[in-house]
Amino acid sequence: MLRSEFKQLLDLTLSPHRFKDYAPNGLQVEGKNNITRVVTGVTACQALIDAAIEYGADAIVVHHGYFWKNEAPEITGIKYRRVSALIKNDISLFGYHLPLDAHPVYGNNAGLANALGLSAKRRPLQANLPLEEAIGVVGELDQALTVEAFKRLVEKSVGRSVLLEAVSDKHIKTVALCTGGAQGYIEQAHQAGADVFITGEVSEQTIHLARELGIHFIAAGHHATERFGAQAIAAFLRDEHGMDAVFIDIDNPA
Repeated sequence: MLRSEFKQLLDLTLSPHRFKDYAPNGLQVEGKNNITRVVTGVTACQALIDAAIEYGADAIVVHHGYFWKNEAPEITGIKYRRVSALIKNDISLFGYHLPLDAHPVYGNNAGLANALGLSAKRRPLQANLPLEEAIGVVGELDQALTVEAFKRLVEKSVGRSVLLEAVSDKHIKTVALCTGGAQGYIEQAHQAGADVFITGEVSEQTIHLARELGIHFIAAGHHATERFGAQAIAAFLRDEHGMDAVFIDIDNPA
């Protein structure tokens, strides 16, 4: 597939024009004109680039790419080593941040919601936004679970231990979630009527808010909760477009 066709495919699928984001979405570093082998991952770190080079990839698609707002613009140090490795090996880098959080089929939030078995009828965490633009979703379990049973379900879904703040013995039926570093949305989760809020990270104040709001809280890992989108994009490229595409997981305990 031509690079321009590949970019068009991703842009049409993920609709980056819908989002006001913190980094450019789409093609960030230009590589060879023809794309046959693709690696997807969470973050365009050096380890992922090295793995992509070893795999013989023509392109890398990630959730966390480069050129974030407020970062130093100079291409030096770590940024230079990463970008130069891409350029020397003629590998294109595509980054999709909020679009890969919000997509109702291939997004991080959709992937976690599916893994938890939340009902297909979901609503946006941000009530003023359509589901395909919302950063976070609210859904229902088929049956209420105890807090400990739900914790085990989350741990099975993300493949790691999680931090749980259980504020009562109330069972969990309505679940609000937003992957990554979205602990600031806990009050919106409470307003949405959720019994529990799941995100990737926790701040000191988050625990106090959970206790005072009376909503259970789970921090399941920024990286762990944001693998779903990159995995889904690899499957989409492989299964629907016949490309040689593979997700490579660079472990991160954060």
